[in-house]
Amino acid sequence: MSETGLADSFRRLIAQHGPLPVSRYMGESNARYYTTRDPLGAAGDFTTAPEISQMFGEMAGLWLADIWARAGRPAGAIYVELGPGRGTLAKDALRAMASQGLRPEVHLVEGSEVLRRIQGGVLSGARFHDTLDTLPDDRPILLLANEFLDALPVRQLVMTEKGWRERMVGLDDNGAFAFVAGPSPMDQAVPEAQRAATPGTVIETCPAAATLIEALARRLDVQGGAALFIDYGHLAPRSGSTLQAVRAQEKVDVFAAPGEMDLTAHVDFATLDAIARREGVASSLTTQGAWLTAMGIGLRAQALAKATPDRADELAQAYDRLVQPGEMGELFKAMALSARDWPRGAGFPEGERRRSEK
Repeated sequence: MSETGLADSFRRLIAQHGPLPVSRYMGESNARYYTTRDPLGAAGDFTTAPEISQMFGEMAGLWLADIWARAGRPAGAIYVELGPGRGTLAKDALRAMASQGLRPEVHLVEGSEVLRRIQGGVLSGARFHDTLDTLPDDRPILLLANEFLDALPVRQLVMTEKGWRERMVGLDDNGAFAFVAGPSPMDQAVPEAQRAATPGTVIETCPAAATLIEALARRLDVQGGAALFIDYGHLAPRSGSTLQAVRAQEKVDVFAAPGEMDLTAHVDFATLDAIARREGVASSLTTQGAWLTAMGIGLRAQALAKATPDRADELAQAYDRLVQPGEMGELFKAMALSARDWPRGAGFPEGERRRSEK
């Protein structure tokens, strides 16, 4: 196992105080990881959809511009992006928005100073925030978040012979990191329908994602606006650990190098959808491939290929990677939120019905 400074810190902490919750291991690992590097692109650890093709960001920008236009083109709407990476998604989305007459003020929620410097060079005039809390509270919000929720720390519970326990990270007899069950009973934290699971069953929750969606939904309810989240995850409740690590474009063991690799987990969109609806905003779910197809990415790919014939193969490959079921098309899901008095988002089943009624 490749040792890191954070790994040494975890070992000392575990030796002194006992195992760490999975949520703490993931949270502290990712905090170190994202604040010390630019992880994106072929030279980094992973490549996101905006880096694959400009078409992705253009579809997202047109999606926001369409909702804004159907809402009556309210003045002062702001563009917000969570975890904006290198600013690629924002750059492409803002260009598409401008083509529709929408030129919003740009607000980026980004905790990494390394990435803030890169984003500032791409998006002049952007305003930075550590959290949603400091965003303007008197204007409509047009928000994008791509591969943001998956990096938020998950809490895991595991069924043992003695009942449900929190899943934690400890040390085995050889001093290596290993999953262990915590000492305290956690049965009351498990939905009654899942309590009788077989030993070894793992369930995940993401309190940070739930809190974020709840806070955003309340803002949308007051300020107006819409949000689009795209991430890999599932549309129906499920069990099992989805915690995974990526380094240098390859999956690695989740204990390989804490703080030096990207730790993620699948997003439970079913739960987030329920939270948003409970807060009174409209929420719709679909797959990335279905959404992009409905937004017209196929026509955009054809237009770009016609304008730049030498890029036709590259564009076809990018299209397939973004849309096809065997690539990102079905693994990645999309969730649309909109204020109760705003239109529903295009490209989503409910949004298309509402749009045809207008």
